[in-house]
Amino acid sequence: MFHVKLPGQDAIARHADERIVTRRVKLPRRRVEHPLRQVAKRVTVALLVLVGTALIVYFDHDGYNDNSDGSVDLLDSFYYATVTLSTTGYGDITPVSDAARFTNIFVITPLRVMFLIILVGTTLEVLTERTREEWRLNRWRTALREHTVVIGFGTKGRSAIQTVCATGLKKEQVVVVDPNFKVIDAATADGYAGVVGDATRSDVLIRAEVQRARQIIIATQRDDTAVLVTLTARQLNRGAKIVAAVREEENAPLLKQSGADAVITSASAAGRLLGLSVLSPSAGMVMEDLIQQGSGLDIVERPVIKAEVGKGVRETEDLVVSVVRGHRVLGYDDPAIGKLQLTDRLITIVRVTPHTQVAPDMRPLRQD
Repeated sequence: MFHVKLPGQDAIARHADERIVTRRVKLPRRRVEHPLRQVAKRVTVALLVLVGTALIVYFDHDGYNDNSDGSVDLLDSFYYATVTLSTTGYGDITPVSDAARFTNIFVITPLRVMFLIILVGTTLEVLTERTREEWRLNRWRTALREHTVVIGFGTKGRSAIQTVCATGLKKEQVVVVDPNFKVIDAATADGYAGVVGDATRSDVLIRAEVQRARQIIIATQRDDTAVLVTLTARQLNRGAKIVAAVREEENAPLLKQSGADAVITSASAAGRLLGLSVLSPSAGMVMEDLIQQGSGLDIVERPVIKAEVGKGVRETEDLVVSVVRGHRVLGYDDPAIGKLQLTDRLITIVRVTPHTQVAPDMRPLRQD
């Protein structure tokens, strides 16, 4: 429907097309048939009604009178069925026998009503589809608060949001932004809302309600794009948690300077996991299990409960690997930890069971 690139067109045409594309918001679709297929089915039913009516008239053609020649053949039957079902009614062919009039009352008239319902219903549905979609979009915008925006729905973005959703985030609270129509179609098919457009543009991010988002995941294909998106997102939302992925480790400091709270170097992380798996395949399997949320062992962050205040790290029931105190992350064996404080947060390793509670900072988002 829209084209992001128009080879051979002038700059004005490309700019106009880009403005149209960036306004496109797609919500998750309910599992219904394609509109063209629905229309085709209704047209087919209408044609069957027309053919059935014509055959009924033809089988009882002796009970009808044609003002032109007095007889009713197959063509006259279709003509009569057409003008009758469409309520045109020229009156040139009329039922004259009692049987034909009885058939018109109890058969032709219900078929006429059915024919009109099919045509009028299809027309009304086509006319109201746009209004219904606009109403649904406005309702979605009004209810959207404290949500998660995912920039880029490739392998990284898809895996990231699957991990977050495994901790309790609902799909209704996720908005995917990507310039590729097919990618957004895949995202909406999975149950996420999608915005088609270039995420480096502020108007595209505004369409995704970034200014009201709670957390933003940036998983673009290029590092320079990630920098621009981070700058734009941070300008629109000063309080959101922004996590970005880069390919090259040398670009990580630039992302942090641009406003990212955390930066993951995808190439280095994959390389370290490969190296660990070479040295110890079992250790590699454990690490893979830890970073895959929702199964086996999970790393979760939780606050210190009152019963743990004043205790040492080893005295807690959970396996604590780090303590978050203020803006510092202290290892479990760091002497600076001393006794646990009520304001501390613990990073622990837990085994996932059907009764495992969602981590506090991954709690389900508020629904309006």
